[in-house]
Amino acid sequence: MPRLNYNHLRYFWAVAHNGNLTRTAESLHISQSALSLQIKKLEEQLGQQLFLRQGKKLVLTEAGRVALEHADIIYANGEELLSALQHEGGVHKILRVGALSTLSRNFQIRFLEPLFDVDRARVVVRSGTLPHLLGELEAHRIDVVLTNLVPARDAGTAWNAHTIDTQPISLIGPPDHPWADAKLEQILDTAQLVVPTRETAIRVAFDALTDRYNIRPNLAAEVDDMALLRLMARQRRHLVVVPPIVVTDELSSGELCEVMQLPNCTETFSAIRLERRFPNELLQKLLDV
Repeated sequence: MPRLNYNHLRYFWAVAHNGNLTRTAESLHISQSALSLQIKKLEEQLGQQLFLRQGKKLVLTEAGRVALEHADIIYANGEELLSALQHEGGVHKILRVGALSTLSRNFQIRFLEPLFDVDRARVVVRSGTLPHLLGELEAHRIDVVLTNLVPARDAGTAWNAHTIDTQPISLIGPPDHPWADAKLEQILDTAQLVVPTRETAIRVAFDALTDRYNIRPNLAAEVDDMALLRLMARQRRHLVVVPPIVVTDELSSGELCEVMQLPNCTETFSAIRLERRFPNELLQKLLDV
């Protein structure tokens, strides 16, 4: 079987990410015709058409998408090789983090804080949906995914999830709230509440709690973003169902208070990573804390 020509693959990879033959040729300092020839040779070797032309734009075929997935892994592994094996004297240590877009910013900072004083360490944080971040992880474009939602694994799953923290869930409100001597059932039955949306682990635990008490709570709002929940808590108009870590500063200053911790309600934070022969030492440092 003939060996793959990695020069051809590199040109294909550049065009696939750029989507434009002319701009890619200019960035690579070669002629457009020479670039087209390199891609044509790769298509001949693979026996598949990799691009379709739509106007001035090149669109990947199904075979092209498969080729790009493999090319992404190949070149990401090359970067990882340099990072893992080069002498550290002139090389920055980099940890690429993917964080669920709705995840508490306070939690992210607390988790990453041990790296802030590490010499020549750099942390790159990108947010997104869980399916997108898992795809980035499996393509080796990030080192770890931080999430409070862990999807089910099966025999084909390449990653492992590590529990890194568990936080209680509480009712958070203004310091002058009227619920000091009230029972939980009374609060849930009468107070206006702001809660996370139904697809979150916090909401699942909260709904199970209200079902246990046979209560239909009065919901003023449902929010899927922790930063927005924090802002709504600071408005001090409603009680907010949220882990106290989300409003750490407000609790410390006395702007807000923890009205009551919800029984049997917790939020679990996890780090999802791939098992690697040369693990990222910065990530290992965080997981060992």
